[in-house]
Amino acid sequence: MNFQKITETLEPVNLVSCLISQQGQLLFEQYREPQLADALDKINSCTKSILSALCCIALDQGLLPDPSTPVSFFFPQLANDPQSQKADITLLHLLTMTSGINWTEFGGQNSFPSMTRTPHWVNFVLDQPLADVPGTRMTYNSGGSQLLAAILREVTGMSVARYAENHLFGPLGIESYTWEQDPQGIHTGGFGMSMRPLDMLKFGQLYAQQGRWGNQQIISQALIHRSTQPAIHAESPRRGSYGWHWWTDTYPDQTGTGLNTPSFDYFNAYGFGGQAIYIVPSLEAVIVLTNDQRVKKKIPLHVFRTAIAPYLLT
Repeated sequence: MNFQKITETLEPVNLVSCLISQQGQLLFEQYREPQLADALDKINSCTKSILSALCCIALDQGLLPDPSTPVSFFFPQLANDPQSQKADITLLHLLTMTSGINWTEFGGQNSFPSMTRTPHWVNFVLDQPLADVPGTRMTYNSGGSQLLAAILREVTGMSVARYAENHLFGPLGIESYTWEQDPQGIHTGGFGMSMRPLDMLKFGQLYAQQGRWGNQQIISQALIHRSTQPAIHAESPRRGSYGWHWWTDTYPDQTGTGLNTPSFDYFNAYGFGGQAIYIVPSLEAVIVLTNDQRVKKKIPLHVFRTAIAPYLLT
């Protein structure tokens, strides 16, 4: 890897942190200020990928039923909904954001802010009408993530955070974090977590190591693979595809490239404002980016592809 080039291209972006590991070794660690290494960063929608990991653990433990299970198993009111196809929504549809629920995360209906202003977030999501047949189209929906968090609390018999501490954070040695909750005390499935960059790297490293940490298989290899495979193509302006609360893509774009052009597949968590965890399986590499500049000054989605990816193969 050409770390000098990476440093040069990242300089104008002014990130809070950039960490790169390969084969489990931390090779690049850069912070805007040294004290930021121990600060908790709001990881926003990267929380979704942690929720995905917890769902996989619950599946491995037999606590969560097969992803083909209808969500009405947990929310019986869906079976009696006037829109009969709402009863067809499955766990897999929630994981892949293909529930068909009429939702505009920001703008338009402004569904996400509307949800957070209600006294019962889960009921708000369940009450939304369908816009598409379940399973046919991806619509980014943090409300669906909140349904998954509510389901996890039900099947595990404990809070989502406690379950994470027992079966994910504990084994990884992640001790410092905060996690928001909805009015019913359900930890937020689609956002709301804060953690240190080094702990974000640990989480990414777990996936780079096929779910294994030390002598413990925290997530089965089968579910690591299944959850990070492209499940449905993302519509413009988003790029790539979506798995189980993970984004998937290839670098570089294959159109117009020669047969011998080096390339790699990757999957990543991404949170508003420039929080990201990238895993490149073929290189056994994990890249963590954090930022604190919001709105117009936020880090662009393509910073990984322009400032880091070109130099991972050199």
